[in-house]
Amino acid sequence: MSVLIEDLKKEHAEVAGLLKEVKRLGIGSREGKAKLLLAKDGLLSHLKKEDEQLYPVLKKESEKNEELKRTLEIFAHEMEGISGAVLNFFEKYSGSAPSGLEFAKDLGGIFVGLETRIRREENILYREYEKIKQ
Repeated sequence: MSVLIEDLKKEHAEVAGLLKEVKRLGIGSREGKAKLLLAKDGLLSHLKKEDEQLYPVLKKESEKNEELKRTLEIFAHEMEGISGAVLNFFEKYSGSAPSGLEFAKDLGGIFVGLETRIRREENILYREYEKIKQ
């Protein structure tokens, strides 16, 4: 496995772990809010790394691989929705403390969306990247 893919998978696990900690600690606690900000920073850094190192390789390959091109288009479309929801979540909960039930519901939705995206990235995009880099 390439160093890039190892790093990206590690970052996935770190962000997911931070969000689990936020859920455990609660958004009303100082520690919970700090973990939420760490998760936001980690996710933004991860997305930047993908944009700079992963996607250029995949896009170049997609110029001669129509199936990969369609896959990237699907992922890009999905990411628009996920990114908007996740950024709205971080914006909403970086301010004042909401009700526990509202936060739990929103975090659950974000967590499921991110878990699904992570699984698909690792099983599809990261494998495509590894094939290209062999």
